[in-house]
Amino acid sequence: MKKGKLEFTSHTANLALMRSFVRRFLARHPFSEKEQTLMVLGVDEACTNVIRHAYDLRDDQPIALSVETLRTCVRVRLRDYGEQVPATEMRGRAHSEVKPGGLGLHLIRNAFDKVDYILKPRGTELVLTKKLD
Repeated sequence: MKKGKLEFTSHTANLALMRSFVRRFLARHPFSEKEQTLMVLGVDEACTNVIRHAYDLRDDQPIALSVETLRTCVRVRLRDYGEQVPATEMRGRAHSEVKPGGLGLHLIRNAFDKVDYILKPRGTELVLTKKLD
């Protein structure tokens, strides 16, 4: 699969379907098992953030996920139509703080080489890029 798209609602039960979709796509690429796992977890975390923050836990809102292989990289696009959070406010907590939450953005940035938030007239598009070796 060089390109694929999955549309689903913001119900957390759909995250398993999304993870399987991303895992199948990545399996066709020369990433290590660890890299693939981190990327799947990163996309899962991004979707969870959309559900929690953009959609305020509403479970019937649209999410579109597209994946594509380009010449030098793999690109994942995650689109929502919810509340926007300014990129300047999107930062995880310090690693040294011992408390739940706040490490998802660190995971996403560790799993991908480039992370871009594009604010749209309605909602946000997250673009995650991982270079191919």
